[in-house]
Amino acid sequence: MEDIEDLLLGSSGRSPPGFRLPLTPDVVGVNPKQRRRSGLPSSTPKIPGTQTIYIKTFGCSHNQSDSEYMAGQLSAFGYALTDVPDEADLWLINTCTVKSPSQSSMDTLLTRGKIAKKPLVVAGCVPQGSRNLKELQGISIVGVQQIHRVVEVVEETLKGHEVRILTRKTLPSLDLPKVRKNEFIEILPINVGCLGACTYCKTKHARGHLGSYTVESLVGRVKNVVADGVKEIWLSSEDTGAYGRDIGVNLPILLNAIVEELPTDGSTMLRIGMTNPPYILEHLKDIADVLRHPCVYSFLHVPIQSGSDAVLSAMNREYTVAEFRKVVDTLTELVPGMQIATDIICGFPGETDEDFAHTVNLVKDYQFAQVHISQFYPRPGTPAARMKKVASNVVKNRSRELTAVFESFTPYAGMEGKIERIWITDIATDGIHLVGHTKGYIQVLVVGSESMRGSSAIVKITSVTRWSVFGEVIEVLKPNNIGIPKSDCEGPSCASSAENCACSKQPEASACSSDVTCCASPDNTEVIVSKDDPRQADHQRVNHAGWLRRKTKGRLETTDSKTVQARRTVHAVVWGGPIDTILLGGIIFSFLTIVALMLYLGLMKK
Repeated sequence: MEDIEDLLLGSSGRSPPGFRLPLTPDVVGVNPKQRRRSGLPSSTPKIPGTQTIYIKTFGCSHNQSDSEYMAGQLSAFGYALTDVPDEADLWLINTCTVKSPSQSSMDTLLTRGKIAKKPLVVAGCVPQGSRNLKELQGISIVGVQQIHRVVEVVEETLKGHEVRILTRKTLPSLDLPKVRKNEFIEILPINVGCLGACTYCKTKHARGHLGSYTVESLVGRVKNVVADGVKEIWLSSEDTGAYGRDIGVNLPILLNAIVEELPTDGSTMLRIGMTNPPYILEHLKDIADVLRHPCVYSFLHVPIQSGSDAVLSAMNREYTVAEFRKVVDTLTELVPGMQIATDIICGFPGETDEDFAHTVNLVKDYQFAQVHISQFYPRPGTPAARMKKVASNVVKNRSRELTAVFESFTPYAGMEGKIERIWITDIATDGIHLVGHTKGYIQVLVVGSESMRGSSAIVKITSVTRWSVFGEVIEVLKPNNIGIPKSDCEGPSCASSAENCACSKQPEASACSSDVTCCASPDNTEVIVSKDDPRQADHQRVNHAGWLRRKTKGRLETTDSKTVQARRTVHAVVWGGPIDTILLGGIIFSFLTIVALMLYLGLMKK
């Protein structure tokens, strides 16, 4: 085995292995077969950058982001990407160490690759946390903080070398090339590692202690991806709530800075990632302010893991059930339409029937719409792996019981007939429906053309099941057309929730308080304008000119958010548009010509 660090040190001033300028865009990611069809020279397997790579990702959204960064770099250096393993010249497997099934899936895939004699590169938490696993012998490895060097590892592996880069140095740059799995969703890692020391968790073995990106670098990334046309930004980390504690800032500071950069038409939404209770207790009201903002989903994933304080103590979770309840109760009270997802581990070592009953009662109390239920899996090297285990049949029975309780809830009952704004980013697995989400991140399935992906729409909820919500599209909203359902506005102020307000850079204005007015729009949507906003008079004039707008048969574009353009649009509506102006000019010219002719004839008679 050769260590790539030694290869670099021994390069004697020459370019390090695999270091090349990116190929030109016209050949990036071109499949060898496509090269032959297009008349390009046939590639040789030994030439770096001409091979095809299969990337398989296990685990969390942070892992998915890492895979997208690695795919971007490989594509930029000419490698083609495929979803078909057999077509690939090399397999890159990004692994997860949270649960035994994920690592077992990795083992199965590695065995398949070895049988198929595929060059293999393993990335992610498994090799970083357990580099000496026998399953990884003879396989190249790239560490979780070394993803920016994946091209070097791939190229050396294709040459037949076994290389490993696992030393943690600095955080990978956020501006690396990226190939997103979904072009409308940016998964943005805000920090790596965590401050906790849960007795069952092996992720910290891999991701390490907390390391946060600066606010400036994250805001810069947000600006770039918004310019790229991204419609959802997912903040991701091992614990979002712990962000910034190592660099002297906190999560609310970051969130407010990011929200300032989101488009004011509400076209790009922010989703806050998984947050453990201990680190948001002191910021609950500040986080609630952000969650009320119309460009932020009113959704948060807050793991509880157990409804028993005794079990939480054995897990070393650093909070109590009462503190978890405070988090949920406060956010639910302060954020209209708030949705909470949580996690439960069944059968943790030492869990009694009474402990489990507390967990069941907690789930019944809140009737969470999303609960991730897991059986306890002892991870090698963790303190919990040495604790006395609960019998496996008991663990399975508890998991089944809690699942049955969860499935008895009807979280979407009562939504039929409601008018909602949704953000559409994906296609459902049935290939028929599009997938959108409400402000509370409730998934809504609608029928429409694929071109609607990346757009926002007003829908009417037509039916609900235990697991799904179906809607009918009423209107697809264009950029700068901030529409909200008219039925959700009653009287001078917004009823219901902040999800019905237009996007504003001031979170307070989104809370539908007494200083916000809902103004009717002729297209049956609502435009929200503060009473103190100088645009209010212009919006009112546009509304009064609604009849004239309809008479022009849509020749005029909807006004944007700028006051000057709104005024120009109002003037255009009053005059009827450029064609009417030309006609009016012609009539005036003809009238003046006739008058001049009559005067001339009168003078001739004299």
